[in-house]
Amino acid sequence: MRIIQPASDEKNSATSLLIIADDLSGAADCAIGFASAGHRTVVTLDSTRAPNTHAAIDVIATDTDTRRSSPEAAARHTVDAWRTLHTPGRRLYKKIDSTLRGNWAAEVAALQPFAGLAIVAPAFPATGRTTRGARVFVNGSPLETTDTWQLENAGQRADIAERLGNAGLSTAVLALDAARDTRESLVRAVAMHAMRGIQALIVDTQTSKDLALLAQASAAMDEALFWVGSAGLAREMALLPDLFGASANGHAASHVSPASPAPSALQQSGPILVLVGTLSAVSDAQCAMLRDAAGIAELVVAPAVLRAGPEHMQWPALQARIGAHLASQADLLLRIGRDDLFDPAQGAHLSTALGHLIAPHFGKIGGLIATGGETARAALHATGIDSLELVAEVEPGVAIGRPLDARTREGHAHRPCIVTKAGAFGTAQSLHAAWRHLRDSTYV
Repeated sequence: MRIIQPASDEKNSATSLLIIADDLSGAADCAIGFASAGHRTVVTLDSTRAPNTHAAIDVIATDTDTRRSSPEAAARHTVDAWRTLHTPGRRLYKKIDSTLRGNWAAEVAALQPFAGLAIVAPAFPATGRTTRGARVFVNGSPLETTDTWQLENAGQRADIAERLGNAGLSTAVLALDAARDTRESLVRAVAMHAMRGIQALIVDTQTSKDLALLAQASAAMDEALFWVGSAGLAREMALLPDLFGASANGHAASHVSPASPAPSALQQSGPILVLVGTLSAVSDAQCAMLRDAAGIAELVVAPAVLRAGPEHMQWPALQARIGAHLASQADLLLRIGRDDLFDPAQGAHLSTALGHLIAPHFGKIGGLIATGGETARAALHATGIDSLELVAEVEPGVAIGRPLDARTREGHAHRPCIVTKAGAFGTAQSLHAAWRHLRDSTYV
């Protein structure tokens, strides 16, 4: 492997960070730690329309929407995003799913020739995801035994090294023990593997302390490298006090949000619309808790209606019913049902239709909670929103943002609060916590 050394003004002095994710909730989940640490952080649905040159933005996360693409298309779109958004001094973090969903291996392999050594650590111990022997464990059980893996990857092995090897990368595994290892020993180990020509170094991490040590050591290294991980490693990186050094102009990178609106400008009245497109036991439990604890009305949309779209005979009446409910200022839980024709591959199509179903009523809402990356992306795309500025976090995996550009509602700026949440994440209380946070705060 030829390690590509960065230019002298980039070496060991990041001025900003680029996060490339394959779905929207993952992009927000990975980026929110930086917003919480005081860095101005933006999530964009379209890298070609991102605010790439804005000097006040410390972290930009882009969603390539490639989780269900072919590996070849996913690799191509990922590299296109990197080429569009990479600038001198901007380092790279490739966000992957902590349960290895999607085309992450092909995407990492495509980025490696441009970005150098891949430091691979998908663990997120705070949510029960750990790695040992280059294998993922969920709450102590092998990933292959979980419902999430069986739903989409039945019969396949959840082996990180094997998947990266099949994508054409030379790999090695580094066991990490924060109680024994030091930053200096880890720097030496990573440098040794880079000299050996390793292209992807998988770092076994089982605790947040492990991830913190990895973040500290790798961020200070001179070698050209990029990070491959979930929100777990990203959160530890966000806590580094010197992650963003001096900018090209010699000024310290922004640790505040000077261009962010004042709290009073964030207030937005209106009902909260909760969209749930993820068909999983986790989301079912979260919806039940929201209904029971909040007394919120629920409307289940039959998949047949969404498959046919506006041509379905029930579409106009359903759309009118949603509009009337929101016009009454009542919160609404809108979710996709399940039928005998259910196919996980239809998720994007169903979510897109759901987005079009609510688009005419977007101006009525004060807050939107979207569970599932495909659902969140579809809702924002249908309502013409390209980018969100992250402003707060409810709990790990639940990020709050605002449209970067205001829309018009009755002649006034309309920037409803938008919460994104990964569908398979969280406890039974997570969805209710997000709703409660919006309802009790000044956001809506």
